[in-house]
Amino acid sequence: MLALLKYPKNLMEILHQLGGLVLGSVPTMVFFILLVAAYGVLVRGPLDKTLAERRSRTSGAIEQARGAIAAAESETTLYEEKLRAARSEIMAARERRLKQWQAERDEAIAAARALSQDRVKVARAEIESLSVGARKQIEEATVQLSEQILRAVLPAGTRFSEAGQ
Repeated sequence: MLALLKYPKNLMEILHQLGGLVLGSVPTMVFFILLVAAYGVLVRGPLDKTLAERRSRTSGAIEQARGAIAAAESETTLYEEKLRAARSEIMAARERRLKQWQAERDEAIAAARALSQDRVKVARAEIESLSVGARKQIEEATVQLSEQILRAVLPAGTRFSEAGQ
């Protein structure tokens, strides 16, 4: 305090200058306050509204994208299930075709076997009939040969029927 009393003239001048500065700055402060209020009404309000609308649209778009992704995933799942079902149907049809082809092959083999067995029976019957015919020819040839042998061995006036007895 002693320092203030020692320099009263300077202090009073300083206070007087400060009062003038404050008084001169009142219109600037009022203008600044009006400028801040006008900014709030003219710029900040519409800007906040635009930003909120933009945020809601962005959030809505994000939610819509999430919904689309979920729908796509469900469609993908459905597609995969249909694909699996189609593949299993194809495999089942393939198995049925293979079984059908095997059955047809087995039938063809059985028919070929039956046909070949019939041919073998016919061939055996032919061979049997040929062998019977050949036996008869052999027996006849045997009789003729034995008669020739008997004629050659026996004297010339003997009957063959007496020699055989």
